[in-house]
Amino acid sequence: MGIRRKETRKIYVGNVAVGGDAPVVVQSMCNTDTRDIRASLQQINRLAEVGCELIRLAVLDDKAVEALKTIKEEAPIPLIADIHFDHRLALGALEAGVDGLRINPGNIGGEKAVTKVVQAAAERRVPIRIGVNSGSLDKDLHQRYGGATAEAMVESALRQIKLLESLQFYEIKISLKSSDVFTMVESYRLLADKVSYPLHLGVTEAGTLISGTAKSAIGIGLLLAEGIGDTIRVSLTSDPIDEIKAAYEILRALKLRERGVEVISCPTCGRCEIDLIDLTHEVEKRLLRVKTPLKVAIMGCVVNGPGEAKEADVGIAGGRGQGILFKKGEIVEKLPEEELMPRLLKEISLMVGEEII
Repeated sequence: MGIRRKETRKIYVGNVAVGGDAPVVVQSMCNTDTRDIRASLQQINRLAEVGCELIRLAVLDDKAVEALKTIKEEAPIPLIADIHFDHRLALGALEAGVDGLRINPGNIGGEKAVTKVVQAAAERRVPIRIGVNSGSLDKDLHQRYGGATAEAMVESALRQIKLLESLQFYEIKISLKSSDVFTMVESYRLLADKVSYPLHLGVTEAGTLISGTAKSAIGIGLLLAEGIGDTIRVSLTSDPIDEIKAAYEILRALKLRERGVEVISCPTCGRCEIDLIDLTHEVEKRLLRVKTPLKVAIMGCVVNGPGEAKEADVGIAGGRGQGILFKKGEIVEKLPEEELMPRLLKEISLMVGEEII
């Protein structure tokens, strides 16, 4: 039984569809200085290679706006400009050719400023993400609700949606981010019942690799399982590559997207006689850029490994000084330990039709 997703309005960020019948879109944000064109493009290219479909960049000043022109010309995926406080930067980013804007209409400079930005975005058919964040909630709502509650965040979003709709602008997606998982989940649930705009999911300031992935998997996963959410970002204090890996694992676990290699590996125990942890990490690293869906097993027990991972397309299991290559639980070949990884990678290369280095 699959997940029945809530039907939302379809918009386009560049050539990427968000909402409607489009798959859940994976995005990240550069942690480079946008003014450093070379570093930003290098990171964008790395992210695109592992499956990032939309990329957001912080636009802090006029030099960053100027850099956007070159970055836009060379970037392989659509760019979203992240703007705060100065509507002129949003106008400049639109002129530079960005594919989307992330703004908080409440802090961009008043209604006249918002009107200018919305009109410029409408002329270019560029969507706007209304970003409500628990850490920067409207002061009157914070006071009325006694804090950044789910209800307060939803009211803030509705207030900003109403403003854009009054300007006949409907190319909108919305985020309601909180570092508290329960507040984040409840906010999206409430809003999903009130609007049909696509929703961007994320737990903001989630933390480092393990803690941030855990919080994001729970928050984003709960909502996706309920059919809520059209695009996601797993926010981590880590290499943005890790955000993309975590996002696809969440989508894979929910059977919403199938991209790349799923590594099945045992947690190791006293019976394991090879360095399975380092071996698994190295194989996973080598397979990061593979797009073809594939299940690969790396097991530490020759006796039980093939049976325990019989659903894998291909795998290896190690013993003392030697191991086996198996497919769908059936042993194909016995190998010396040092040949296990090269043989596995060769087999995967044949299966996906590309060389794994």
